Amino acid sequence: MASFFSSLMISLGLLVLVLGSGNATLSTNFYYSSCPKLLDTVKCTVESAISKETRMGASLLRLFFHDCFVNGCDGSILLDDTSKFAGEKNAKPNRNSARGFEVIDQIKSAVEAVCPGVVSCADVLAIAAKDSVEILGGPTWNVKLGRRDARTASLSAANNGIPPPTSNLNQLISRFSALGLSTKDLVALSWAHTIGQARCTTFRSRIYNETNIDTSFALNTRQPKCPKASGSGDNNLAPLDLKTPTSFDNHYFNNLVDKKGLLHSDQQLFNGGSTDSIVRGYTTEPASFYSDFVTAMIKMGDISPLTGSQGEVRKNCRSVN
Repeated sequence: MASFFSSLMISLGLLVLVLGSGNATLSTNFYYSSCPKLLDTVKCTVESAISKETRMGASLLRLFFHDCFVNGCDGSILLDDTSKFAGEKNAKPNRNSARGFEVIDQIKSAVEAVCPGVVSCADVLAIAAKDSVEILGGPTWNVKLGRRDARTASLSAANNGIPPPTSNLNQLISRFSALGLSTKDLVALSWAHTIGQARCTTFRSRIYNETNIDTSFALNTRQPKCPKASGSGDNNLAPLDLKTPTSFDNHYFNNLVDKKGLLHSDQQLFNGGSTDSIVRGYTTEPASFYSDFVTAMIKMGDISPLTGSQGEVRKNCRSVN
């Protein structure tokens, strides 16, 4: 009888371990013992990349956004297409737009050199996004870690899950809400457009067809380098933030108040709707905005992560093991 109960207790203990490993939670000290040099290793590589091209900071942050908005923060955006699935890289929101994959490769290689087989690509992406914000003058925070990597990716999920620049306010609010993000989170996270650039194709319709735009900004600043005819200058770039295109600050919101938002979806945040008061508040209270941004980034990083025994820790971020 004693042997039976001993065996039963061992079995129950193993069951708890299995169930617990599949439902683990993220933690800021997840790699404290298993990879103590992780944060310094990632930051060093991100600093090097941004020193060569400031825009890369925005690109790394955007990769994290686009990863989390499609089936959760699981590193799926980093996977190349295979014979088994069409991945997210060639989805409409990412094709000829998402960039920085080679920097993630460099970070992953550096991390593998100090602690092989330990840190997921999903976590590398989360840390790189935080470092990018901090390096370019924005706030910092302790990143929750412990994500594992997806073994597949979905072209259709990416096409449907990432809000396009043509989105109206209701569409943006609805999509963010579906992921557990509030209207305030939406406005705060849109601040990512304080740095980086957009292709002419993404804002052509706004600068030629919309009325809620500063006339001089459209006519004199943007139209000369973005011809009205489709196919002409499609890949010409313009900064998302007119005033301080290489720094993380709150000028993005001032642009919206001045009707100088570059993308249709940006200007929707200040266009007589429910988010106007939040935008106006952020123009005068940068400390409040920074705090809300950090809160929103942490919430976004919590979207449907794979943890414990789920997924895997990829050796190469572009392919499954």
